[in-house]
Amino acid sequence: MKKDSDKSVLIVDDDKASIITLTHILSPEYTIYAAKNGHDGIELSNKFLPDVILLDINMPDMGGYEVLSQLSRSEKSRNIPVIFITALNSEGDEERGLALGAADYITKPFSPAVVKLRIGNQIKMIDQLQMIDQLSMIDQLTGIPNRQIFETRLNMEWGRALRERTSISILIMDVDNFQNYNDTYGYQQGDAALKSIAKTFDEIPKRHGDFTARWGYEEFAVLLPNTDSIGAFGVGEQLRKHIEIKEIFTSDGSAAHLTVSIGANTRTRENNCTLDEFVSEADAALRIAKTKGRNRVCHPNIFYVP
Repeated sequence: MKKDSDKSVLIVDDDKASIITLTHILSPEYTIYAAKNGHDGIELSNKFLPDVILLDINMPDMGGYEVLSQLSRSEKSRNIPVIFITALNSEGDEERGLALGAADYITKPFSPAVVKLRIGNQIKMIDQLQMIDQLSMIDQLTGIPNRQIFETRLNMEWGRALRERTSISILIMDVDNFQNYNDTYGYQQGDAALKSIAKTFDEIPKRHGDFTARWGYEEFAVLLPNTDSIGAFGVGEQLRKHIEIKEIFTSDGSAAHLTVSIGANTRTRENNCTLDEFVSEADAALRIAKTKGRNRVCHPNIFYVP
């Protein structure tokens, strides 16, 4: 989340004195942008994406209601909270603004305390929503991204690979004999082992753009954009070896070891397939790794038995 000093407010008002007053009140805490008409306000909102917009209702050419209506139709600005600033003070004006999607009202003449409180309330709500969004993307046990956000990222990188005609690879990793581990040490210790394995992804070098997530109960997935078959296999082997030698300490202080099987797949310009086929073939490679003895990486294009 941004700090208050990193947050911004756009003031849209044809009254220069109002802009000066609001800037004086808010500039110590926020970055301020200002526009003297609705058209410029819409342009600046799309350019700077402020955290909150203060919008005057009565302006020539394009009034605040019309500006708010256009902001709400724009994908970029529709989620920015808009607070109306006005000298009007009737329930009808307030009702119309709220019906159009205004977040709040501030009346003129301005009370510095009220202005700060109402801006602060909107900022708090933004931070809370962002926190909820972030938590919904994180696996609560391991602290790494969950499958839902992985699939979103996969769709994005898949589209990029198609447009730019580049290779893209995926690894699907499953912890070997994990049920036996749980039966031996208990499920609480099993959770600790999964956390330890998740930390592995931060313990080996990775490129910007590589993306790791928890895929299933004892499964993890790694997305590797701009990576060919050899590169994908190499990353898989690096992970496999690192986990094989990793000491996972149990509740009695002794060290246990786990291994993983990894299925890999790569889409290139020559290997045309759908996204579903891309993932299914990686999953099939994982099953082959299991049947061949576990603790290995299998890729449809590479034959390997450690």
